Amino acid sequence: MEPAQKISRVLIAALRGGSGKTVVSIGLISALARQGYIVAPFKKGPDYIDAGWLALAAGRTCHNLDPFLFSDVCVKASFSRHSADADLSVIEGNRGLYDGLDAQGTTSTASLAKLLNTPVILCVDCTKTTRTMAAIILGCLHFDPMVNICGVILNRVAGARHERILRSSIESRCNVPVFGAIPKLPGQDFPERHMGLIPTPEHALAAGAVEAVANAVSSNVDLDRVVETARKAAENPFASESGSNARQQARAPISLSAGDQGETDALCDKNHVRIGVIRDSAFQFYYPENLAALDALGAEIVNLSPLSDSGLHDVHGLYIGGGFPETHAFQLAQNIAFRNAVKAAADCGLPIYAECGGLMYLGQSLVLEGETYPMTGVFPLVFGFSSGRPQGHGYTIADVDGPNLYFPEGTRIRGHEFHYSRVLEFTGRESDMVFCMEKGRGIVNKRDGLCYKNVLATYTHIHCLGMPGWAPAFIKAARNYQHQAQK
Repeated sequence: MEPAQKISRVLIAALRGGSGKTVVSIGLISALARQGYIVAPFKKGPDYIDAGWLALAAGRTCHNLDPFLFSDVCVKASFSRHSADADLSVIEGNRGLYDGLDAQGTTSTASLAKLLNTPVILCVDCTKTTRTMAAIILGCLHFDPMVNICGVILNRVAGARHERILRSSIESRCNVPVFGAIPKLPGQDFPERHMGLIPTPEHALAAGAVEAVANAVSSNVDLDRVVETARKAAENPFASESGSNARQQARAPISLSAGDQGETDALCDKNHVRIGVIRDSAFQFYYPENLAALDALGAEIVNLSPLSDSGLHDVHGLYIGGGFPETHAFQLAQNIAFRNAVKAAADCGLPIYAECGGLMYLGQSLVLEGETYPMTGVFPLVFGFSSGRPQGHGYTIADVDGPNLYFPEGTRIRGHEFHYSRVLEFTGRESDMVFCMEKGRGIVNKRDGLCYKNVLATYTHIHCLGMPGWAPAFIKAARNYQHQAQK
């Protein structure tokens, strides 16, 4: 067996969501990168926006680690693979350290820390508290002794006196070091919207915001102690599978769930199939592994924008991810040529796979503040929007109970949904929806996965590490379309 891979690593956790953990993680990663370290960024859980900011800070792609969406073996293999060429890896957790799906903390940040045997640095919001914070941290230390909390970063500290009391209380009572104390930062550097931080493609001053928080972290956090903590972790392999079996899985860009080698070779033939990916400030939510899986099977990725392009550029398949069509509704409606091109292609049998914002774009219209904005009209759906509370939020489980090109009937899909849009009107047939939701909301009446010819659109986002058959099925459908078009 090969020797275990050594990975210098730390995980940044918090007591709750909204504590400033993401901003601190961004600053920490950027500050370390400025010192010359190659930092591999990771985000725990299903998230696109935070991952985009972490990627910008590191100067390289951020990958998600999600024990709900894919198996523990895949989590370990992905982490190993994407850490291989880095000096250290930084994982940002989500929500509170011990918050999970149930009372046992299933899929919590703590469970990921244990799975990867990674030391935790706890980022705590110190607003309007002093000694009580020591009591809370002491509780975290004793709640699960298997979670290795190695240090604390104080966040939103009011001043020198505030820091002094906090630091003294925590280090004397908890026997855990304080790595730094970050003052309250100007909110305008990281403005928020209904789904969290403004995504980097929409934030004109994103690079400057990252630089500002990197300066704050560099000035107030002992980066050498963070690096020392990460390097000590490298001496402890994160899993028994870190030998040859996991290393082999980690090197594989995708995992095919069906088909023999001959079928795989056929998918990867030299006559590249062209997959259009709608990617701009309106549609930006894609897991990098999903695009890499299509590429690995021989697809030529063609980036498209319904904000500026007039057509589909002779693609053989179209992938429309999530995003914010509601903030770009006017521009999307104005580009009539692109809307008509998508509708005509769908009518002609172009394979189209759409998630969340992509589903909205394939509807009849989007109604915002009394104004109606026409979309492509592929599906007889009218969407509205609620900025007050999410209409669907969390993990999903769906059973495929109808025919479609992308998932065999009987498949159980694990995904997630997060949207503020809602269906105002649906004049189609529920029988055209091929997902039965066990967990999650879906489109209407616990149904999701709306089909029309070779189009499948859903509120549920999937990750190809958990649904390895998706990419081969998409490529196969696109290849068939390509062959028919050539006749």
